[in-house]
Amino acid sequence: MKRDKEPDFVHLREDRRKHLRSQLIVLRVHSKDKKTFFGYGKTLGQGGMFITTVNPRKLGDEFEISFMLPDETTEVKCRCRVMWTRQYVSASEFEPGMGIQFLNLDDKMKNKIEEWVKKSS
Repeated sequence: MKRDKEPDFVHLREDRRKHLRSQLIVLRVHSKDKKTFFGYGKTLGQGGMFITTVNPRKLGDEFEISFMLPDETTEVKCRCRVMWTRQYVSASEFEPGMGIQFLNLDDKMKNKIEEWVKKSS
């Protein structure tokens, strides 16, 4: 059966987003505080990203982050802040992880992320 319109919840979720987002896989994320954490970047936008990990950092933590876009030529480096976390709960349908906000991403890199998001959406 073909649907003529998308469900309302999809539109509401998109309306709440300030920037377009796309899925991204991050194998490892390095930070300048000498810690490397592993997780999957489930969504990426020019404002930040959600990283699925069983060991999210603490709410409000700020750190330097660097990762490669899937085009394998663009390295993103910036300071970020943990805006929210979700702890692992075995009975939960939601993945554990953290939402991070990019704090000092320059306009050139924001544009590169936006171009990649549009291309991969």
